[in-house]
Amino acid sequence: MFNFFKKKKTEENIYSSLPFSTDIHSHILPGIDDGSPDVESSLILIRGLMDLGIQKFIATPHIIGDLYRNTPQTINAALEETKTACKKAGMNIEISAAAEYMIDDYFLELLKKKSPLLTLHKNILLTEISYSTPPVNLETIAATIIAQGYRPIMAHPERYHFYHNNPDIYSHLKEMGFHLQVNLLSLTDYYGKSVKKAAKFIIQKELASLVGTDLHHKYHLSALTDPKNRAIFHEVLGNRTFNDLESIADQK
Repeated sequence: MFNFFKKKKTEENIYSSLPFSTDIHSHILPGIDDGSPDVESSLILIRGLMDLGIQKFIATPHIIGDLYRNTPQTINAALEETKTACKKAGMNIEISAAAEYMIDDYFLELLKKKSPLLTLHKNILLTEISYSTPPVNLETIAATIIAQGYRPIMAHPERYHFYHNNPDIYSHLKEMGFHLQVNLLSLTDYYGKSVKKAAKFIIQKELASLVGTDLHHKYHLSALTDPKNRAIFHEVLGNRTFNDLESIADQK
């Protein structure tokens, strides 16, 4: 009997946290995209992830030309507001900010002007594409990003439904030069069964370099906190290593 309870406690300890300590993709900065609407909400989201073992946060607000035309100024202002609020609340954390760039005409304009872009670490750039249709010239865009010295990350490729009938595309994205980042909740039924299937395929084929929460709101936090989901995260990800930004930045 005692051994039974000891085993149960050990399993609870294993699944009490998320399977990484640095979250490289979240929308926890207040009031600048479709993530946290205010500082109070930011503190709730950050504290919730801290309780799940996250020790370092890289906030990645959207930059979308026709919706969230954020700049380094708007993002850094929100970052400083969040840092100040965390300090006042006694939350000892490491938090920085980059951006999640939609590959759209505005992004291409920034590339053309060689505007400094906000990176996760050194030269690592988080990008996404439209959920409705992929860019027709994605290979050329990837080559341009790389030519400017960046290492592009493709955020949540498993969520692009137009790729679901062509799983070879995930390997092709890597051949283009993209590192792939999977959302934790994609490994569950949160976004639907076809997304879950694609996410597991990417992980099992060793195609993903990064995993993130993509946390936007309390509903995401609730799903991340669900013990059943946390067990799935650990089961699917196993002992694989993710979010090693230094090694990605150093790749030739």
